[in-house]
Amino acid sequence: MENARKLLMIAPEKCISCGTCELACSLAHEGEFRPSKSRITVYRFEMGVTIPMTCFQCDSPACVAACRTNALVKDTESGIVNINREKCIGCRMCEMACPFGNIAYNAVTKTPMKCDLCGGDPECAKYCPTHAIEYVPADAAVSKKKFNFSAKIAAAIGEGNI
Repeated sequence: MENARKLLMIAPEKCISCGTCELACSLAHEGEFRPSKSRITVYRFEMGVTIPMTCFQCDSPACVAACRTNALVKDTESGIVNINREKCIGCRMCEMACPFGNIAYNAVTKTPMKCDLCGGDPECAKYCPTHAIEYVPADAAVSKKKFNFSAKIAAAIGEGNI
């Protein structure tokens, strides 16, 4: 089933900073247009660069390893890291463990908020007007592009550009 997996491919050069992805996500998950309740965040930098960021659904997720109540579980078939809110104790260890900062905390429900790919039909990708976010098969070429993009971000952070 490995070939059936899909992932979000983000092309920051196509992002126009409109925030449609954040609104679509918050509406789908929370029933309201509120970017602070979104599982995707568009980072806007002074130099005109905008980068949508969300959970990478890592192969070996640090958030899952950090969760002592097994509230976070990686689905072996889809690759999606899901949250079982009934098991979550609100310790926020998953939030601290994510090396990319892609888990937020909902102070009202006292549970983490992270991308669940909308169960396999991500709203952010459906409504992105410029296709800066696409939901594509996770074949070798796509995985390499994602790795290269991550390396560019890591280099920019290391050089103090972000």
